[in-house]
Amino acid sequence: MTSKSRYICPRCGNGDPTYIGHDKKGNPYCRKCILFYGAEAPKHKFEGNLVTLSIPYSLSKEQKAISKQLVTNYKNGIDSLVNAVCGSGKTEIVFDSIKHALVHKQTVGFAIPRRDVVIELYLRLKTVFNSNSVIAVYGGSTSKLDADIVVLTTHQLYRYEKYFDLLILDEIDAFPFNGNDLLYAMFERAIKGHSILMSATPSEKILKTYKKSNKMILELNTRYHKHPLPVPLLIEKNSLQKLSCLKIYLGKYLSKKKPVLIFVPTIAICEELYNKIKHSFNNGYYVHSKLGNRPEIIKHFKQGKYQFLITTAVLERGVTIRDLQVIVFGADNELYDEHALVQIAGRVGRKADAPEGEVIFIGETITNAMEKARETIISKNKSL
Repeated sequence: MTSKSRYICPRCGNGDPTYIGHDKKGNPYCRKCILFYGAEAPKHKFEGNLVTLSIPYSLSKEQKAISKQLVTNYKNGIDSLVNAVCGSGKTEIVFDSIKHALVHKQTVGFAIPRRDVVIELYLRLKTVFNSNSVIAVYGGSTSKLDADIVVLTTHQLYRYEKYFDLLILDEIDAFPFNGNDLLYAMFERAIKGHSILMSATPSEKILKTYKKSNKMILELNTRYHKHPLPVPLLIEKNSLQKLSCLKIYLGKYLSKKKPVLIFVPTIAICEELYNKIKHSFNNGYYVHSKLGNRPEIIKHFKQGKYQFLITTAVLERGVTIRDLQVIVFGADNELYDEHALVQIAGRVGRKADAPEGEVIFIGETITNAMEKARETIISKNKSL
C-alpha cells in the first residue's frame, strides 16, 4: 500500500478516504463499519442426518413452480430474485431450497432487516424444520451464533464472513437495508455459495441489476388464495376534515367487530392522534419503535384485546391478522412512497377464509405515490 487513500476495508469494501482513519501507529481503519464489532460465528457442524419439512398445507400451482425453479437455480449456481406480491406466500416457496441445502449439509441463513420479523420467522421455521437446529440472531440475542438455520437481522451479517452456502434475504426494500451500501456489502460478504432475494416491491435498480447479470427474476403476481389485492380508496380532506373522516371509517369497522390498523408517518403523530380519539374509541392503543413493551401490545392486538392500533412503520410488514382493515392517516406525507403504501395495503385480506377488506388512504392532497400505489395494485390484480 503506497498511499493512505488506497486502503480498501476488507470487511465492507469501503475505499473512500473520507471514511478511512489511522491509529497512533499509522494503521488504517474504516469509520463506516467500526461500530460493527463482536464475536464472529464459529464454523457450524451438522449433527444427525434427518431433515424434515413439515407444513400442514399444500402450495398453489404457482408457488410450486417457483419453488421448483429456485431449487434448480440453486443447484446450478444461479442467484434468484423473487418479485412476489404481498400475501403470495413467498416465504413458503423457499422451504424446498432450504431443505435441499440442509440435506447436503450446507449452511443456511435467512436475513431480514427488522428484528420483530426475525423473531416471528424464527418461531415459524422451528416448527417447519423441527428436526433441525434454528436460532435467531439480533441485537440482544447473540449468545449462540451457529445452527443449521440462522435467522438474523441484516445488521448481524458482519459476524458471518463467507459463511452461508444459501443466504436468503427478504424485504430487500425495507428500512434500514434499502439504500444502505454498508449493509449490502455485509450481505455480499456473508455469502459462500448463492443467494435468494425476495420482495413485494423491489426497486428499479435491483431489477435492472438482475436483468443485466447471470441471475434470474421470478415473479408471483397472485396471492395463494387467488383473491385480488385490496385496491386502496384515495380520500382528499383538509386538515380539519381528516380527523372526522378517520372517525367515520374507524367507527364503521369497529361496529362490525373488525380489527383496524391506523398507519401514521411519525411517532409524534402516532401519540397525538391516539390522544385525540381515545375518548371516542376506548378499545385501542398505539405502537411505535420507541415503546419497550411493543411486542406485548402487538400480541394483545392479535389476541383481540385491542380492536385497533395506531402504528408507525413498525407494523408495515410481517403482520397477518384475520379480517384486518387498514387506514393510512396522512398518506400524503413524504415518508410514504409508492413501495411503502403497497406494503401497507398488503396487510389486508391475507387469510384464505377472510380474503377481503378495505384500505383507506387519507391525505390533504392525492400524491403521485398514492396514485402509483393504487395503479400498481390494480395492475397486479390483472394476473388473476
